[in-house]
Amino acid sequence: MRKVLVITYYWPPGGGAGVQRWLKFVKYLRNFGWEPVVYTPENPEWPDIDNSLEQDIPSDLTVLKTRIWEPYTAYKRFVGRKKDNGIKAGFLSEKKNPSLTEKISVWIRGNFFIPDARKFWIKPSVKYLSAWLKDNPVSALVSTGPPHSMHLIAMAIHEKHHIPWLADFRDPWTNIDFYDNLMLSRKSDKKHHRLEKEVLSKADKIVVVSKGMSLGFQSVADRQYNVITNGFDDEIQHPNDVVPDNKFSLAHIGSLVPSRNPENLWKALNELLVEVKDFGENLKIKFVGAVDFSVREMLSKYRLEKYTAIIPYLPHAEVIKIQQTSQVLLLIINNTPNAKMVTTGKIFEYISSGRPVLCIGPVTGDAAGIISETNSGITLDQQDLQGIKTAIGKYYLLYKEAKLKSESKDISTYSRRNLTKKLAEILDDMIG
Repeated sequence: MRKVLVITYYWPPGGGAGVQRWLKFVKYLRNFGWEPVVYTPENPEWPDIDNSLEQDIPSDLTVLKTRIWEPYTAYKRFVGRKKDNGIKAGFLSEKKNPSLTEKISVWIRGNFFIPDARKFWIKPSVKYLSAWLKDNPVSALVSTGPPHSMHLIAMAIHEKHHIPWLADFRDPWTNIDFYDNLMLSRKSDKKHHRLEKEVLSKADKIVVVSKGMSLGFQSVADRQYNVITNGFDDEIQHPNDVVPDNKFSLAHIGSLVPSRNPENLWKALNELLVEVKDFGENLKIKFVGAVDFSVREMLSKYRLEKYTAIIPYLPHAEVIKIQQTSQVLLLIINNTPNAKMVTTGKIFEYISSGRPVLCIGPVTGDAAGIISETNSGITLDQQDLQGIKTAIGKYYLLYKEAKLKSESKDISTYSRRNLTKKLAEILDDMIG
């Protein structure tokens, strides 16, 4: 059994999408001849906690931990947040306008903490892992980001110990949707691009989560990129005895940041409330996760608050139940320049849930391709008010007839076990 050292910031009991990709890879790697060793912070700043994910950690797994210093305690004190208030990604805010102190903090974060606020863990980690590797050799090295500081740790270990290195990107670097919000100076922007190109050029293998992301990176470093999407766990199947909600429920899982705020969706629902008899009696909109102030304002504008339930972060097992019992699953793609490459992790659990998916985003994007390929639902452009309205109306009629269900097919490509097999093959090829 060959060993692979996995450097990841996110690990149980941390919750959220950032944890699950490598938790699931680690869960299945032993089936394909690889023994994972995980290196992760002892005291990270996690946005959410989900103890239920710990049950997926393989028995007797070696998990190495060291303490990390992050500036978030000072940040919270500076902007007046509580110490136990988790930091949300994607510039999500519960206030209408960010305060001056928050704007200053974003500028400091963007220009002084490059590539991210975990930069202070790089040197201590290289020192610790170099000492550990003397008595514990490994065949391969993996880093997963963001945070991209994980790649800088791996790059230093790779150069120092000549261990074959695979860099995994769950999100882009300089092409991520909120990059322009970091208020970077020309010097800081140049440094981000330099580090990005260095990582992309020096890693032996690069894995990305979508075809669009591989094309984006291709313009930075011309080389081969391997696409391994996120997926759904084989052990989570859609039971035949699941009973859908009595209400016509539309559920969105995950954070609703400002770039995921499709006004035409809210407008379509508002018009259907007026035009369709008993639609208001049956409508239920469920948001599981944090919701930005801008989204709340839009819901208020279209008089949808009374039909809306905002549910705080839930353990993953409970999220699965909501996905399986909701009538329609909402997949809202960020309305940003990189939207075509976005394939959020939840899309794969959506297509395995047995419920139809209504995707609002680029009709020629990677997410739309997956939904079409698996016959899991429909994708409509954010500007297509009439299309959105018509689709919801059709789903509602099927709901009234008790015939609303998913007709997904050929989804096994996206099972975590099959995806891990693909990863193991890339690791095999990397070490020769």
